[in-house]
Parts: sequence; structure tokens; C-alpha cells
Amino acid sequence: MADLTRRTLLGGALAGAGALTLGGSRVAAAPLVVTGRPNLTSGVMSGDVTTNGGVVWARADRVGRLVAEVGRGRSRQVIRGPWATPDTDHTAKITLHGLRPGTDYDVRLTFEGRDGHLGESGIAHLRTAPMKGAQSFVWTGDTAGQGWGINPDLGGMTGYRTMHALRPDFMIHSGDTIYADNPITESVTEPDGQVWRNLVIPEVAEVAQTLGQYRGRHRYNMLDTNIRAMYADVPLLAQWDDHETLNNWYPGEVLTDERYTERRVDVLAARAKQAWREWQPIGDDDARGRRTTDGRNRIYRKVTRGRHLDVMCLDMRTFKSPNTSGLETHRTAILGHEQTEWLIRELRRSRATWKVIAADLPLGIIVPDGPVDQESVANRDPGTPLGRELEIAYLLQQIKRHDIRNVVWVTADVHYCAAHHYDPSRAAFTDFTPFWELVAGPISAGAFAPSPMDATFGPEVVFAKGASYANQSPRTGKAHFFGHVQIDDAGLLTASLRDATGAVLWSKDLSPQ
Repeated sequence: MADLTRRTLLGGALAGAGALTLGGSRVAAAPLVVTGRPNLTSGVMSGDVTTNGGVVWARADRVGRLVAEVGRGRSRQVIRGPWATPDTDHTAKITLHGLRPGTDYDVRLTFEGRDGHLGESGIAHLRTAPMKGAQSFVWTGDTAGQGWGINPDLGGMTGYRTMHALRPDFMIHSGDTIYADNPITESVTEPDGQVWRNLVIPEVAEVAQTLGQYRGRHRYNMLDTNIRAMYADVPLLAQWDDHETLNNWYPGEVLTDERYTERRVDVLAARAKQAWREWQPIGDDDARGRRTTDGRNRIYRKVTRGRHLDVMCLDMRTFKSPNTSGLETHRTAILGHEQTEWLIRELRRSRATWKVIAADLPLGIIVPDGPVDQESVANRDPGTPLGRELEIAYLLQQIKRHDIRNVVWVTADVHYCAAHHYDPSRAAFTDFTPFWELVAGPISAGAFAPSPMDATFGPEVVFAKGASYANQSPRTGKAHFFGHVQIDDAGLLTASLRDATGAVLWSKDLSPQ
């Protein structure tokens, strides 16, 4: 069983679940030996790493205080963080401040038990963003979806291993970090007759509704060796989308799905968001180390990466209007007023060469939610903006008005990869500056064929590649994708789209204006 060690089984999955299943064979939980010293159940992570700070994360198998030993060369600093308790699913985070730009740090994370003894430790490697100089990142989305989970026969989620091998400075997970609404069974027969075997724990066997089930979905993904190895070594910028809760949800929705006993989506989303925040290395502080002034610990945020790069991570789910045909003559929300104005303000303030907008939904791809309703921005109508398009039109108009240059959008969601160039010369709405939108994913979920585009903002599909058939498994890696961006010392941005084997499918050099 290459993807799980005995130590991981005893200290991790089985500590939070009664048994674990591998492709039809059920592994009973052995009695745990409680030593009093906390063990790590799910590896270690860092996230939202900037020029001078970041967040480190770990989870214990019992109550303990998170302790970080921050190392740079021979220098060591010990920081005692918060207690990990059942209220946080035994997860804990520490926000680091005052780090040096462009510097490698080893952060040894361990938990201190109630008796004062330290338990098992793990090291999170991170490199702060340089004030000047080159850096790179990868992005993708969609993990453990459509019933394709951790397959030990194939070495687990190997797309993460491929991304890790590129040694990026950070990773953007563009949403659908879990699939709370997609049960994972012990085996799936593929169209060619091959049998896909899944690792299964109780929390993934049915749709998630309880807080414990949502937490279990995140714990499941961290059983994968490839994910743990990458997240210990590569800082994460995490976003959420719909499947962290359930497919295509929006605030105020009431379900008719008979699988759910709790039909109020707002209740489910609150549980899902709590679990997501517990399990992601995202801070609860603002840039100055204070609690966010709105008290809501926003998911949307800016991550400063030095002279050449600012990343604006969006939240296109929390403030979303109901899914309709999208043909309203008045502006409806995909970002909401507050987030839209925040984004414009941060783009105007940015002095970075490149402003990368990390979106969890695409702009021009038609993403239906049933025969009429639309899930994303596009509404199938190629004419002037309507509905949610009006909010994006306003945003693009403001970017042009304030002469904000070198804006690139990256996203996932649609389970194929593509490069789109938007230009007012092809558009029904013309008051904007041309820009690129780059689409990647899925990294380890069902893959699908490319979708039609909406012409309102004048997109040209410069490149697109998807699956050979609907819901293609990650078996070969040829239909699963991620993006890579390299920014050199002079600010030249080279973007590429790659499959999960690492093959470069498309590449483009973008010179800064």
C-alpha cells in the first residue's frame, strides 16, 4: 500500500474514523496506544506567504498547543501558538510576521501536550517572496471529485507530485479543494473495463451534511502522500468554490435533493466554511497582524509577492446571486459590491508589475446549472452585458479607466484547460483593456470536454484541451491539467498549460506594459 504508511493509518485516518476501506478490503481500526504526546495526523502546511510573512498549519490527534520553531540558517525562533481542540477539529495555525524577503525558512511544527511534552514534529519549508527577482507558481483546481479518490494502485494523486517536481514558489488551489457532495465508493469500473480502486473512509461514503463529515472530506485528501509532500514544501493560496459545500450552490438556496436531510444551503455552507477554514493555511489576520475589521475573516484577499507580483484571491461564492438565466437588465452579484470595490481599490494601489486575479469561476465560459439557469458569469447571450455580466463589465471598465496594466486572470472549475484572450474589438461590450484568462484543472477529478463561450467580452479561444469522454478518470494524467507561471528578473511572464504528466501543451510569453 504505497500511499499510506502504518504510522499514518494509526495516527491519522483511523484516529478520526472507525475503519478504512481499500478497494473492497476493509481494514479494521487497531487499538490506539495513547502516549500523552500529540502526533501529527495530516502533515504540515504553509500558506499565504508574502515578502515578510505567512501562515503555518498542522493537526494533532488530541488536544495540544501548536509550537513553531522558525529556522533560517543557524537562527531559530520558537513561537507558541494556539491550542488545537475539538472545537477546531484539532487543527491550529500560526501567522508568522517579520520574515526576510526572498529567504528560505524551515518551520518545525509540533504540538505540546497538556503535560508540557512535545510530540511528533514535521517541517514546513517556505520561501518568502523576493522584493526583486524571479519567482514561479502553479495553479489548478478540483480534487477528489466525481468519485475519483485516492487510488493506491496508481500511487495516489500523482498530479500533485508532478507540480511539486517543478519546485514552484507557491501554489494556487482555485477551488473545489474537496467534493463534499460526491460520494467515493470502493471501486469504479471505467468505460474500458479497468477497475479504479479508491481508498475510502466513512466520511466520504455519502454526501457531507454534518460538520464532522465536511471535516472528514478534508482529512481524506490529506491522506494522499503526494498532497502532503507538496503542501509541506510549497506554500498554498487556497480558494473555495461550490463543491466544498455542494454543486452550484448559492446563498439562500433550499435543496430538493433527497440525499440531504438538511435542505437549507446556508446551514450547510456555514458548516462547510468552518471546516474549510480549519483545514486551509489561511490567516485570520490582516496585513498588519490584526483581526480583520469586518470580523468575518474574509476569503477574498491580496497576497503581496514583491516587485513583480500581487495575487488577488477572489471569493465568487459567498456573495453570489441566485442562479437564473442571467438576463436581468439590472446588475446582479457574482462578487458583490463590497468585494468588487475592494478589488478595484487593491488593483489601483498595487505597484507590482503583474496583478494576477485568482478567480474560482471563469468569465466567458458558459457553465449551465440546468436547462436555463447559469452558474457562472456568462449567460449564453452574446450581446451587451446583462445580470452578473454587468458587475464584471463595471470591473473591467474601472481597470481601463484607472489605467491598471498587466492584469491576468487564472481559474479552474470547468475540468479542462484553456487560454482565452479577451479583446474589445471582438466584443459586444467594448469599454475595457484586452487581457488573458488562463484555465486549468482538474488535477484529480473527472475530466470533461471544452465548453462553449459567451461572446459578450470578446474571448478568443487560443487553446483548449479536455477529456476524450465525459468524466474521464485521472488514470493516465493526459486529461488532467495545471498551469505554471514563471516571472523572470526583468518581469517577463511565461505562462504554460500542462497535463498531469508534466507535458507542456501551450505556452505564451507576456511582456509587461
